[in-house]
Amino acid sequence: MLQIFNTLTRKKEKFEPVTPGIVHMYVCGPTVYNYIHIGNARSAIAFDTVRRYLEYRGYKVKYVSNFTDVDDKMINAARENHTTVGAIADKYIAAFMQDTAALNISSDVIHPRATENIREIIDFVKTLVDNGSAYNVDGDVYFRARKFPSYGALPHINVDQLEIGASQHVSQEEMAKKEDPIDFALWKKSKGNEISWESPWGKGRPGWHIECSVMSTKYLGKTIDIHGGGEDLIFPHHENERAQSEAKTHQTFVKYWMHNGFVTIGDDNEKMSKSLGNFITVHDLLEHLDGQVIRLLMSTTHYRRPIQYSDASVQEAKSNLKKLQTAFNNLTYRLHNAESGDDPKTDQEVRQIVADFTDAMDDDFNVQNGIAAVYELAKFANTYSERSVVFQLSIQFIINTLKQLAGIFGIKLEQSELKDDEIWKLIHERESARKNKDFIRSDEIREELKARGIVLEDTPQGTRFRKEQQ
Repeated sequence: MLQIFNTLTRKKEKFEPVTPGIVHMYVCGPTVYNYIHIGNARSAIAFDTVRRYLEYRGYKVKYVSNFTDVDDKMINAARENHTTVGAIADKYIAAFMQDTAALNISSDVIHPRATENIREIIDFVKTLVDNGSAYNVDGDVYFRARKFPSYGALPHINVDQLEIGASQHVSQEEMAKKEDPIDFALWKKSKGNEISWESPWGKGRPGWHIECSVMSTKYLGKTIDIHGGGEDLIFPHHENERAQSEAKTHQTFVKYWMHNGFVTIGDDNEKMSKSLGNFITVHDLLEHLDGQVIRLLMSTTHYRRPIQYSDASVQEAKSNLKKLQTAFNNLTYRLHNAESGDDPKTDQEVRQIVADFTDAMDDDFNVQNGIAAVYELAKFANTYSERSVVFQLSIQFIINTLKQLAGIFGIKLEQSELKDDEIWKLIHERESARKNKDFIRSDEIREELKARGIVLEDTPQGTRFRKEQQ
């Protein structure tokens, strides 16, 4: 039975989607004014892993993740670069798609942009004004937060605490406009020299929170199954989404709220922050690091826990990725001399490992125990590969299972693209040279293949090769 920890109730709950067999899932995407950093990547990877496991369990997943392509950061970036907000958005959306592809994040995602949904945003805000949940003050529209009975429930903070905090952080000018310090903006009046749209309240642009409410309900319906994002979004962003959405629809907005932990940097576990100068973009990382290493590092820490990004954690991910690929290579190599048929005892041992994997992942996507089962399968694969007699169907069963389970973490196990007749010819020539004790030629061939990214491994079952990892 799959259980999910719900941030709203702070307990694990049995997962039962609104529509049996179908999961509607919304994850907050980036504000596209720069390359995504590893904190953005952590969220995208965590929920892509959740999505992959749900699909493995037989659910059909409709997944939406937005782009915030208009806000103060976008406007400032456009000014600094002497270009338009749209041009900035186009550049970094393209970079996002390229970077997430390198991390093997599924492309089967609906990516709405805020600027493509302005009419729907205005209609949404108008409904809230008409039903008394929001009010207009000289072109700025605010939501009456205190009018929403359970406001503060998601972050588990009472309204009085929120009022004290708001009073400390809201400018005097804005305080003078608001009926209550905790009210938040739905629509912002244009300052005259920035991107804006006509509305019933004059020229302006949407507030941040309203965008996600509009896009999630537009593409997924009034009640969605899972809403994900970083834990820093719990308040105010997700709580404001919840309040304004339910004030409009009078229905539960989200059944299961899920939030991932932060990324910390270095051995001191320092939280990543621009102000601290420890900000790392995926774009820069991919210049010297295999995307599969980043993916394995990010996808195998439980989504609610912080991830430590350090040289040591990267090296550990590299080592673990190599273990998985080696196990896969060992299996595929043995196919060429395996006996026909299968080994029922071996197949049963594999099925038990799969059962352990499922039990772990059903417990709020416990990826740490889940990946431990995958490593156990890799260890079993290596042991089986060393047997003097192996069976084709059992090897293929282990291969398919290893690929499938690793794939849930976004890891692609494949035979080297460089395995071709020429390489095998060189390998066979080297074997002949070794038999004839021509060790000079044998070493030459090894070095030649190494230069082409092929590492040879001499085993009791013969010589095999693998593509060298970055």
